[in-house]
Parts: sequence; structure tokens; C-alpha cells
Amino acid sequence: MIEFSNVHKTFNKGQPSEVVALRDIKLVINKGEFVVIIGSNGSGKTTLLNMLAGAEMCSSGKILIDGVDVTGLPEYKRSRWVARVFQNPMSGTAPDLSILDNFRLAAIRTSAKTLRIGVNDVFRKQVMEQVAMLGMNLENKLDLPMGALSGGQRQALTLLMSVMDKTDILLLDEPTAALDPRAADLVMQTADKLIKQYNLTALLITHHIKDAKTYGTRLIQMQTGIIERDLNTAAKELLTVQEMFGWFV
Repeated sequence: MIEFSNVHKTFNKGQPSEVVALRDIKLVINKGEFVVIIGSNGSGKTTLLNMLAGAEMCSSGKILIDGVDVTGLPEYKRSRWVARVFQNPMSGTAPDLSILDNFRLAAIRTSAKTLRIGVNDVFRKQVMEQVAMLGMNLENKLDLPMGALSGGQRQALTLLMSVMDKTDILLLDEPTAALDPRAADLVMQTADKLIKQYNLTALLITHHIKDAKTYGTRLIQMQTGIIERDLNTAAKELLTVQEMFGWFV
């Protein structure tokens, strides 16, 4: 379970450029929920994810994960719980390394420094089986450099790598923003499949209203640093895309 307890974030406090990004957010997300977050630019969506990931620290308030207060923990220490996929498909992978080597790096992301996972036949077989599930015909091309793949392929593989080390929480920060519609559909279908398969707690930021309607078990709309709407599955299913567009008029 994730709990935001009166989380407040102010940038450049006391300066002319001061911005209040989050205003005393109170939010509980239960294990296995897939929360879709929408909102205008500057509404606080990405700041909320940054707070959870540890990329930004709270100005005040607390964040708990499974009852553990992680408020003061830096990003690398939260990686035992949290994995993140960004909007740029070129982020999160090493383009000059092979697909297989990228998976090896992902596999040791949260391991002790003394642990080494070799690229042996057993590991190769495991990666082949995982990649085959994506249906992209890449399982027999694991020696290709990651940089030779399309943006959609890289983003789908990044999603798969993010859940290889028993991640509990998956943060998706506009993962399809830089992709064409076909690749975007592939990535969203892959994300939905992995979230269900691994029973992940997931937070997705998107500007695509259709995706916000289609995916997730809960819908949050943010505006000026507050949660304007918080809808459960039943309420979300009653919405129309046209009605959701109306929130931004």
C-alpha cells in the first residue's frame, strides 16, 4: 500500500519564482491498483510521481510504502519497491549494449553490490521466454544492440525489464508520448498485461484521454496541485471520453 500523508511541495520557496506544485496531498493506493492520473500541464502529476520515486523530496508531509516511512529515502534506496518508465524510449536503456546485456543490467538493479548475474545459458533462456511473451519476434535476436530497435520495441522491453527484479510499484510517466499510435498501443497493451500478470501497483500519467478511459482501475484528475477527482472502477466506467474532455474546457 502507498500512502501520501499531507504531502506538500514548493519549488523556489521565498523567491519570485516560487511555485506550489502539490498542496497537502492525502492519498491511499492499495496493492494491485492501477491508477491513471490526468491533468493539465503544471497540475502536479509528474511532481507526485517524483515524490513517490524519491527524485524530489517533500517540503512537508510523509510518504509510506507498505507501512515503511520512505519520506527521507533517496531514489536509489526506493528502487527496492519502485521502478519507473519515462516518456522518452531512449531513456532507461543502454543503446550500445545488446538486448541481453540490458536485461542483465536490469536484473541486478536492486541487488547487493557483491552479487553478479552472469549472461549464461540459463539467463539467456529466461530472457528469451520473457521477451517471447511480448509477441514482437525479438526472442531470437537478443544479441542485437538496443539502439537498433524502434522506439516502441525499446519501450516495451523497458517495461519488461522494469518488472524483472520483483518490483512492487510501477510508475509510467507518459510512456507513449514520443511514440506513433501503433507503437503506443503496443506499449499500453504490454503495460496492462504486465501489471495484471505481476499484480503490480501502478501509476500512469497520460495526456491521452482514450487511454485514461480504457486502462486502469482508478482515475485521478489533478489540477493546481490538488486532486480534483478520484474515481473508482465503477464510476470510471460510467464516464464518456467526451465528458472527460469537458473537464479541461
